[in-house]
Amino acid sequence: MISTTKSISIGEFTCENEQETFDLGRGIGQKLVGGEILLLNGSLGAGKTTLVKGIAHALEVDEDDVSSPSFTLVNPYQGRLLLYHIDLYRLDEGASAAHAVDLDELLSDENAVTVIEWAERLGRYPLPAGAWRISLIGDGDATRTISINRL
Repeated sequence: MISTTKSISIGEFTCENEQETFDLGRGIGQKLVGGEILLLNGSLGAGKTTLVKGIAHALEVDEDDVSSPSFTLVNPYQGRLLLYHIDLYRLDEGASAAHAVDLDELLSDENAVTVIEWAERLGRYPLPAGAWRISLIGDGDATRTISINRL
């Protein structure tokens, strides 16, 4: 069962292929107004960056410009809203991961959308209320199960 709170649909979604994952991201992105924090968790190859590409597309950012910021840690993209795409994969777990990307400063921009891949690396870092947790299960050509919940 899916219910809608504020803007993003909460529930469990099945994506049979990469296009459906992109389309789910696009649907999420169409509802964003700024100030949202999206925490993405999933194994390598689960489709996190594909989901972000869909979100970026809906924010009027060319999805071909979107890549995983594994080495740069943060990629900002300007569209109808500023999108901060963060990847914590290479960082140690805990507050040091948040400090490495100046997360406090990024989250203070109420007109931007912040998407964090490998968000579980934040550990117990205190996030503002109302962040969205998006978990992706599956990899390769397998069907993905994507769960969206509020913190």
